[in-house]
Amino acid sequence: MKIVNNILVIAAVASAMTACKPDLLDTNPYDKVGSETMWGNETMCDMGVNGIYATLREAKVAHEMFTQDAMGFAGQARDPQALLNGTITASNSLFSDTWKQLYEGIHRANDAIFNLPGAPIDEAKKDRLMAESKFLRAYYYFRLNRVFQGVPVYLKPVEDSECTNARETVDKVWEVILSDLNDCVNSTNLPNKYVGGDPNYGRVTKGAAYALMGQTYMWMKDYPNAEKALRKVGELGFALFQGEYKQLFKEANEDCDEMIFSEQNIGVNGYGGKTEFWLGSRVSFGSCWNSYLPSVHWVESFECADGTPFNWNDFLPGYNEMTPLERVAFFLRDTVGEWETYPNEIKDKLRIGFKQAIANGADISKYIPSGNEARLRKAYESRDPRLLATVITPYSEYRGAIGSNEYTYTLRWPTTQSDEAVPFDLRTDSQTYFYYLYRKFVAEGASETPNREYCPTDYPLIRYADVVLMLAEAINEQGFKQEAVDLVNMVRQRAGIALLQTTDPSKPTFVSSQDNMRTRIRNERRWELPLEGVNLYDEIRWKTMGDWCKAGNGSKEIWGTIVNPYSWAGDHIYVWPIPTTECERNDNLIQNTGWIN
Repeated sequence: MKIVNNILVIAAVASAMTACKPDLLDTNPYDKVGSETMWGNETMCDMGVNGIYATLREAKVAHEMFTQDAMGFAGQARDPQALLNGTITASNSLFSDTWKQLYEGIHRANDAIFNLPGAPIDEAKKDRLMAESKFLRAYYYFRLNRVFQGVPVYLKPVEDSECTNARETVDKVWEVILSDLNDCVNSTNLPNKYVGGDPNYGRVTKGAAYALMGQTYMWMKDYPNAEKALRKVGELGFALFQGEYKQLFKEANEDCDEMIFSEQNIGVNGYGGKTEFWLGSRVSFGSCWNSYLPSVHWVESFECADGTPFNWNDFLPGYNEMTPLERVAFFLRDTVGEWETYPNEIKDKLRIGFKQAIANGADISKYIPSGNEARLRKAYESRDPRLLATVITPYSEYRGAIGSNEYTYTLRWPTTQSDEAVPFDLRTDSQTYFYYLYRKFVAEGASETPNREYCPTDYPLIRYADVVLMLAEAINEQGFKQEAVDLVNMVRQRAGIALLQTTDPSKPTFVSSQDNMRTRIRNERRWELPLEGVNLYDEIRWKTMGDWCKAGNGSKEIWGTIVNPYSWAGDHIYVWPIPTTECERNDNLIQNTGWIN
């Protein structure tokens, strides 16, 4: 039984605990609710702790995670792009919502930690629930500290009038996080891990605590201690899933040994994942918008399967020297073969599309009437298999659905937008633009999810591939070693891409130095972990976000036409502003450099 089923039981209680809190500091006094109501018996204690887990969903923490990826490095979002185009201000809801929602979880955790010692429950269970509560408090503080770089610390229940603490230093907050995590790993009754099918699967484990501890040390640049913590995760039984990368994110494998800590979802409105809603397209089951689009810069970063850096000229000679509009010729659909069988009205639409492309400057001399599609497909099919598992690329197929009717769609240009008729072109909202679409986390057909707004598949918050690559990074930052190469190869082997090596300089997989290995580890994380709440925060931690923005130039059509240009505002973006509303409410809060309230 998933933990989310238990959360269903406590929904009303959690709502009662927080009903009087329209924002972070307008809190119903937790100590009064806890001592008089919440902690009087075992059932209520379970409900109280499950309420801390519920914050993962109620606070939309997971939504915020993939939204951030979609804004920058695995894609560009249509709405909060202000973070990366230089127009965002301290009053933006991105900052206030993040602050408010994460402190919601902290206050719930404080309530449990304060009241559990006196609760009338078995001591072993009490110890486990205390460890879970401390992990979750550490998790929420971790997410705050990595972006705001120093926040107020509250370690006991407080009333709204008492929420006036000044910011602690970033190092002090890391200490608070590590203290809670050390209590977790030293708990006698917190299990190392749960196996799939266990009624408690989805709850905190020592493996999750060591993984978060390792992440914390990575942010502190304390690589020796990060290495020690991250090694423990594998020792406790977590391992890479050995099936196809795409299948790792399906419901059948949501409780495999790779998943260390996940948002638990079931296909019930209010308790299912919404990732599929935001990443799907008009022909994903449930319809609605395709809100987030893969970045062209990111797609073009994927290597070829043999480890060779991708170069368009290797597949389409002259491509790099052409203007984006001239390149459109390479993306046009075949006019010989299947097209000949289309209804006349479809043919008329396509002829108009071809004429428009030529009028806009497409170099039609590069076009092949029969074979244009196949030639282009090779540029994607010859790449790291994770690309096709994550992105719907031109002339690749996607099994979509309109209502209960399933169809096999193909991403083509020009498009007919034919949802339920031949030739079943993949429909997007941006009919005048040609974009990549996401495949990862997007439901297929009409039966994988009951509704696009509440998918039953769990959403990974921490998984073992992330740990393996962090461990490789921690080792490499202490000096170039073969073990770091071997760890990255564990992930590459599962993906089906050529392994790195240190013996043959003539091959593209040759690793030459610590610096070269650092670049390879960073790229591996970009390809392995998109849409999982990792990419953006990696770029912040490495201070490389600006480089990616400048290199990508903004959101583009597939062939490179810039639709929304980026304008890097400056390095102060790496540290988020304290929300304006919180500075107005608490005079002790000092704003971060570069931001104006």
